[in-house]
Amino acid sequence: MISDPAFYLAAIPAVILVGFAKGGFAGLGLLALPLMALTISPVQALAIMLPILMVQDVVTVWSYRHSWDKTNIQRLLPGALLGIAAGYFLAAYVSEDAVALTIGVVSVSFAMRRLVLERRATLPAASVAGPIGGAVFGVLSGFTSMVAHAGGPPFQVYVLPQRLHREIVVGTGAIFFAILNVVKVAPFFMLGQFSPENLATSLALFPLAIAATIAGIWLIRRIDSARFYTLIYILLLGVGGKLIHDGLGGMLG
Repeated sequence: MISDPAFYLAAIPAVILVGFAKGGFAGLGLLALPLMALTISPVQALAIMLPILMVQDVVTVWSYRHSWDKTNIQRLLPGALLGIAAGYFLAAYVSEDAVALTIGVVSVSFAMRRLVLERRATLPAASVAGPIGGAVFGVLSGFTSMVAHAGGPPFQVYVLPQRLHREIVVGTGAIFFAILNVVKVAPFFMLGQFSPENLATSLALFPLAIAATIAGIWLIRRIDSARFYTLIYILLLGVGGKLIHDGLGGMLG
């Protein structure tokens, strides 16, 4: 198990943020990896986070087991599996910075447009999720989930315009990412990242991960449904801005 106190100063808030994200505050989890990467390598941080994410998935899937949309899962999942495979085989050849920049621009543009329309009370009617969009955003979600545990923004861009009930949005994301995290076990195992040290570190953080997820679920269920979308758009705007910053920084630096 990692014994460096500096690691836990970064890991504890990171795990809390991921727990809140799993509970429904989508986007907060994107801050976790950069925090942990301050003290360990990004790849090791990804490996330590994966078992933690899977434990949190158990809590969220159980909590939202009756509140999820089957059609969205069916349309997103095939592309997401392809995206995970691409993340494993092509990560060394595809610029993560370019991917981050692209998704950041899409996320910010989408969030700003929705916030402006919402403020003007001119939001369009709920859209129907198409299979082509599901395939495209599924690939993006799977790829970014594999390389950075950051599949949330593409998922949100696809699902949020449907104006589903808050519980359905969160529950669908819980089921979707629980499946992806199970699939990612094999690639991370083949990358040799499930060392005894990493697994023991994950285990030590399990209690905090579960408590943070329960707290996130408790809080999100007490937010008015009408305000839920505004909050998620604002979080997505912040996440997109961070992706743009990271992408540009990596490409120009």
